[in-house]
Amino acid sequence: MIHEVDEVLKGLLTSGALTGSGIEVSLDAPTRDWAARRNAPTLNAYLYDIREEVSRRERGTVPVTDGSGQVVKRRMPPRWFRLSYLVTAWTRQPQDEHRLLSACIATLLPREILPPGELPPTLASLGLSVSLSVAGTQTESRSLAEIWSALGGELKPSLDLVVLVPFPSYPEYDAGPPVTEGAVVRVRSVDGVQDDAPGRHHRPHHVERGRRTR
Repeated sequence: MIHEVDEVLKGLLTSGALTGSGIEVSLDAPTRDWAARRNAPTLNAYLYDIREEVSRRERGTVPVTDGSGQVVKRRMPPRWFRLSYLVTAWTRQPQDEHRLLSACIATLLPREILPPGELPPTLASLGLSVSLSVAGTQTESRSLAEIWSALGGELKPSLDLVVLVPFPSYPEYDAGPPVTEGAVVRVRSVDGVQDDAPGRHHRPHHVERGRRTR
């Protein structure tokens, strides 16, 4: 599922205000060695943190329907995860990097919600939207300075991009056939003889009380 989110981001970062710019989009860790090999303007989206959004965890099961709306399976509800990306621009001049970051903000801000129709097949099959948050308040336990220190590079301007994405839970369970008939009530007399008279079929939740004969 993460690789599908990567592809979604690569598509977004080459659209909007960046359409036709020819900017390369990389997912590699922006280390010193990586930066030294850059010879063209590049946007880097480095996945640095993966955490479950525990507040969105659900219980119970979710029905799975076929084309006619019939429930055919049941599965556990999806688990939601926050994928945090460090987005940076790499050019020869700081002003050009700032322009690229501005273009990123202009491109991503209108795309805060991605509906299922704009997602890859596996994500789209869940029927849920994916949300994006760009340049929000830093809430992770690790600061950006610590991240750059771990990468062995120098701190530079960056955007914190958080993608909230559902992950499917397995397994799925077959659902029983739908109820198409009402409840059947059979009445016996005190001598044990079963009354099979017609008209003893009733709708659910409307059950006739048993009779006693003297």
